[in-house]
Amino acid sequence: MNRFWNNAKQALFVSLIMFVICGLIYPFTVTGIAQGLFNEQANGSIVEVDGKAVGSELLGQAFTSPAFFGGRVSSINYNVYAKEDIVPDEHGATVYGGVSSGTFNYAPSNPELIKRIDEDIQAFLEANPTVKRQEIPADLMTASGSGLDPHISVQAAQIQINRIAHASGLSVKEIEEIVEVHTEGRTLGIFGEEKVNFLMANLEIFKRMKQYE
Repeated sequence: MNRFWNNAKQALFVSLIMFVICGLIYPFTVTGIAQGLFNEQANGSIVEVDGKAVGSELLGQAFTSPAFFGGRVSSINYNVYAKEDIVPDEHGATVYGGVSSGTFNYAPSNPELIKRIDEDIQAFLEANPTVKRQEIPADLMTASGSGLDPHISVQAAQIQINRIAHASGLSVKEIEEIVEVHTEGRTLGIFGEEKVNFLMANLEIFKRMKQYE
């Protein structure tokens, strides 16, 4: 019996020690280090305009104005919803389906995928009349795995410059400079390709447009 209680006390003591280490010391230490050394990243890399949070550097958004860069297709609309999207229709359904991530997950032979791509291509060509169908970068017509990616290829950004310059009132040179500033290199210099954070580029366009008002 004494052996049982000794083992039980030892197990309880170890459990309490591990609870303190893993449940208190470790998370508080990691949180403190993150807040101290990587405060911006630890708090979501929030982007503010005029003191108001408008997004995160890590998450894309849907831009419909021709004065801004369009991002990749998102099956979840980048989790950006308006108040009316949460109002049920006559059948009780809402546009808002909850915050999530993911892609369409269609097979290449799926007719819905083919239809969606054809519609997106036609819409892009109408918005960019100087662009030919074969010039459209593949990433503009395909979704990322998360549906939240704020990046597009450099080619996908460059092909939109003429439209943006015409619609925004900024010069082509200004838009090219914005693309260059917000172009990110390969990961560790070797992985992936150069890419443009279109959310940050659009915010820069917005700020410059306000300056000229």
